[in-house]
This record gives sequence, structure tokens and C-alpha cells, in this order.
Amino acid sequence: MIIMLIIGIDEAGRGPVIGPMVMVGVLMDDVDEVMLKSLGVKDSKQLTQPQREKLYDSIRTIVKDFKVEIIHPVEIDKAVLSKSTNLNWLEAEHIIKLISELNNSSELNKSLGVKKSESNPKIAYIDCPSPNIKAYTEFLANGLAKNKVKIKLIVTHKADEKYISVSAASIIAKVIREHEVKRLKEKHHVDFGSGYPSDPKTQEFLKKNYNNPKYKDIFRESWSCYKILVEAKQQKRLGEY
Repeated sequence: MIIMLIIGIDEAGRGPVIGPMVMVGVLMDDVDEVMLKSLGVKDSKQLTQPQREKLYDSIRTIVKDFKVEIIHPVEIDKAVLSKSTNLNWLEAEHIIKLISELNNSSELNKSLGVKKSESNPKIAYIDCPSPNIKAYTEFLANGLAKNKVKIKLIVTHKADEKYISVSAASIIAKVIREHEVKRLKEKHHVDFGSGYPSDPKTQEFLKKNYNNPKYKDIFRESWSCYKILVEAKQQKRLGEY
């Protein structure tokens, strides 16, 4: 049995000042792609929240496997504030991990009833966060080579609009991100909105609570909107002397 397996990778929550970023890799074949396309799978940003929830359940049932990486604010801040890396390279490290895990999925090999060498995915489609696609592709290829993973990489901008596998990953990532935001709100008994800096409700919550130890784990302290508030308070203190 010849099976053409592919991987699609995307993220959700790259821009918010509150909550985690979620990265997802999905593993599927050509038949799965056709089924998902017929269901209306497309870039998660083009779907409503109820549509995403419905497709989320269907995608998880149809695809061969999927892996999730939840990247919390503390890890994001560490990368953004680092002198040796940044958010793009942090994503790249998680992409390498996702592809490697899907490539070595023992459950998949067992369910297909074929040898590992015959069931390895052949192509990975990746939504590239970096303006330098060539350098980003080389970084991924080198990282995968260290993990002894051989796979063709299609790295491009707006891959979630071009490839069903990436669209599927974007939907799962978006829904999980929304679930994580809901969990944070319930945990802290607050409503901070979407978590995006452009959201007025998020702006108000950030202004009132950015220095509240109770919420330290939910803020991305490396974000400019957060740092502006910290700097303003420091200037105010200096002005009191």
C-alpha cells in the first residue's frame, strides 16, 4: 500500500499580549485533504468561532495524527528579550519538534500496518513567520537533519490560505488558543477580552493589572504595550523625587 503523507503546520496567538501561542502540526494524506476541503476547511481567520469549533472536531477525526505545542508567555518573553534568538526562531524550534514527532508517530505506523520507512511523511507545508524564507527553510532543514528526519519543506507566506493541511492546523491551533484563553479567564475570574493589544477590553485590563502579581503568568512582558506601562510608572516614580 503506497501512502502519500504530508504535514501542515501553523500557529495561533502570535500577536496577543495575554496568553499563550499555540502551534499545531497535522498529518494527513491526499484523501484526507479532499474530505477536509469538502467540509469547508480553510484559513481559520476566514471562519467564525462556531464554524471553527465544528471543523475542529471533524479535522481531529479525519487526519492521521496531530501534535500541539502550547508556548506560554514566559517562554515567549525569554526568546523576545534574548540577544541570540527571537520569536521567529522560537517558532522554528517548535516546528522542528512537531515535524520530528509526527515523523516518528508509532501510533500512526501501527494503525497503518506498514513499516516506518513506508509511512514517513514526504512533504511539510509551513506558514513562514519570517520575511527571509530561504534562511528560515535552511534553519528548519538543519534542525531536522540533526533529528535524522528527511522531508521536503514547502515554506511560504500565507500557507494557511494555500494548503488545506496548513488550514487544518490553523483551525486546531486557533480553537485550542481560544480554549486556553477561556481557561485563563475562568481561573482568574476575569474577562480581559481577546488578549490582543488592539482590543479595548484587553487594553483596559492591561492598564489596570499589568503590575498585579496575581496575573504575572498571563502577560507577555516583552510586548511594547506592556513595557510602555512599566516605563511610564518608573518615570512617575522618578518625578516624585
